[in-house]
Amino acid sequence: MHYDSFIDRKPFGAVVVDTAVSWQIQATEAKVCTLLLAQPDGQMQAHVMQAGPRGFSATVQITQAGVWYYAFRVETDTGQLTYAAQAGGFGGSGQVYQADAQAPWYQLTVVSRRETLPAWYQNARIYHIFVDRFNNGNTDGHVNAPKPNSFLYGQLTDAPYYVKDANGEVVRWDFYGGNLAGITEKLDWLKAQGFTALYLSPIFEAVSNHRYDTADYMRIDPMLGTLADFKTLVAQLHQRGMRLILDGVFNHVGRDSRYFNAAGRYPDLGAAQSQASPYAQWFTFKHWPDDYDAWWGVRDLPAINKQARDFQQFIAGGPTSVLGYWTGLGVDGWRLDVVDELDMAFVYQIRALLDQYPQRVLIGEVWEDASHKIAYGRRRPYFEGHALQAVMNYPQRQWMIDYVLGKLSPASFGRQLKTLEENYPAAIFANNFTSLSTHDTKRVLTVLGHDLAQLSQLLWLQAMLPGDWVEFYGDAAGLDGGVDPQNRKYYPWGRENQAIQALYQQAKALRQTPAFAGNSGFAAFWDAELFGVLRYSGEAVVIGYFNTGAQAATLVPDAAELAYVPEALRALIQPVTVPAHAQLIQPGLQHESS
Repeated sequence: MHYDSFIDRKPFGAVVVDTAVSWQIQATEAKVCTLLLAQPDGQMQAHVMQAGPRGFSATVQITQAGVWYYAFRVETDTGQLTYAAQAGGFGGSGQVYQADAQAPWYQLTVVSRRETLPAWYQNARIYHIFVDRFNNGNTDGHVNAPKPNSFLYGQLTDAPYYVKDANGEVVRWDFYGGNLAGITEKLDWLKAQGFTALYLSPIFEAVSNHRYDTADYMRIDPMLGTLADFKTLVAQLHQRGMRLILDGVFNHVGRDSRYFNAAGRYPDLGAAQSQASPYAQWFTFKHWPDDYDAWWGVRDLPAINKQARDFQQFIAGGPTSVLGYWTGLGVDGWRLDVVDELDMAFVYQIRALLDQYPQRVLIGEVWEDASHKIAYGRRRPYFEGHALQAVMNYPQRQWMIDYVLGKLSPASFGRQLKTLEENYPAAIFANNFTSLSTHDTKRVLTVLGHDLAQLSQLLWLQAMLPGDWVEFYGDAAGLDGGVDPQNRKYYPWGRENQAIQALYQQAKALRQTPAFAGNSGFAAFWDAELFGVLRYSGEAVVIGYFNTGAQAATLVPDAAELAYVPEALRALIQPVTVPAHAQLIQPGLQHESS
């Protein structure tokens, strides 16, 4: 019995509702083979498959959007009953289970419409800036509007440090003084590095240096500059053909915000000051005013009531809302912080608003396979249409790192990537937000133990694999560091690691070659020792071979798993020998278009 979901189900990947989907399974000893389909609403369909010379087949029109699951029930002449289902939690070749075994079923993602993405976002190279830690654009180096009860570092080379109380809460925030003018000052440098867009950590007024504790959604934090500074940054970006993505933090606000106002810093009547406050229904109090729902129990971050329609209207209710106002000023995209904790109706409302502006993109922070994400007991239909257009590509990031560190075999790495491709709509899989470091992870140099050979492999993998290239500020300069706050050091201007910079530039430059243009194709192949990737567009092809082993390895095409490579491209895969802990990249290849 044999079934491979990557090639035996057509069409491959996520499908649009009302598509006819065909399955083919080889089961030579079977008398009857039945396709079992579990609908998103939980109802079960059973389709007796038609016997033929190549096994059994069935075609079913899928009539409901959502995540479907399927397996095969096989009966033999002796009455033996088995199931062919997903092996190891991933797609690809199945496994035979006895009738009473608990087998994982295959996933079929069904969407209500094909997702579209702005042309500028496809194959974008995005620079992720933690604004306080990048650059101070004031000519004399002064820090704008220092905050009360905070401290400024004596030297920009000082390591980040928090002053916390006995409960572990920060009581004195630290700042270096990076600002919006400092980003504008570096735009020519960023463009010369090949970046086409910027993604900024939160820039609205807040108490902390990270600004996820929003105090006023309608005001630029004075330490970062003025509204005029923001408009200048947007104008200068667009003048260079570059784009701007902002961080949308709509699950919680700051305790000392205009809306909660626990310290009474704002003239508004906050929810912590009066139950008659216009903001009172935004929050959930167990005992007013000192016992309230907070994000993950962090008292500095009062959580927004997920059903607070007044808040949702304030954020996404039209052109004068928070998103309407800033998008109207030229913001090109938004990344939704902890999108799992937002009500789906709110996510739909945000997307509907952004769709009123041309060429805008909506990205979500999701750490798992977002196609079947469960949050608060309910599956999140992010990809079925009218919601997210991309997510942060944390699963692929982890697989890349694990492969380079020798924790994943080439076959396991390939099957996990193919499963993600199988589960995601094609446009989303091709353009997910893919970074090796973020403000929420260890810096990649630290993860790899400063091994530059492994870093080189990882960068070429990032260049070759699907997903937009996202680079955390300072990674290419050689910044290291563990989790927050050590991953948030100041950019080392004038002290960059030249060898590491060269590695980043060489790998990233590959993304500007013809094989990555438009809707670039992707195919993976492997043998026991090597992992390979093809990227192709039109007649242009790039092939990458990767060896994470301690010995040189030779790929013999006849012995490799090439089933997932388009037949017209297989002849380009030639016998190659790759040194230990190295990669071989073959750019500039051509094939005859069919």
